[in-house]
Amino acid sequence: METVLGFDFGLKRIGVAVGNTLLKQAQPLMIISAATNDAKFAAIAELVQQWQPTLCIVGLPRHPDGAEHEMTVRCRRFANQLHGRFNVATVLVDERYSSAVISHQRGELIDDQAAAIILQQYFDDYTQSES
Repeated sequence: METVLGFDFGLKRIGVAVGNTLLKQAQPLMIISAATNDAKFAAIAELVQQWQPTLCIVGLPRHPDGAEHEMTVRCRRFANQLHGRFNVATVLVDERYSSAVISHQRGELIDDQAAAIILQQYFDDYTQSES
């Protein structure tokens, strides 16, 4: 059984979810709301130390037609930084509709729930061949 962390990267907040390769069920974990990149990565470092993940999943946003945009590039950079800083394998997962499936009140922070949907999508779509 290996632990997997999922990330919904945003400029203001980063949603984090956790799951494992045995149960293949993602759970919202927390929302990182730090002012600087250093503070964000310090919070992520604590999570990596606590959970000891063997894999990180990062949501990759795209336009509905699949075209890339500015946040796509930023998410790729974030995934590369996760891999480089923590030496943990990183996989990008299409997140086009992750936030759209969450019912929420206006102003409610759902970044951790979006991260859980991204991570669950990885478990559902990318680990089927291992079963």
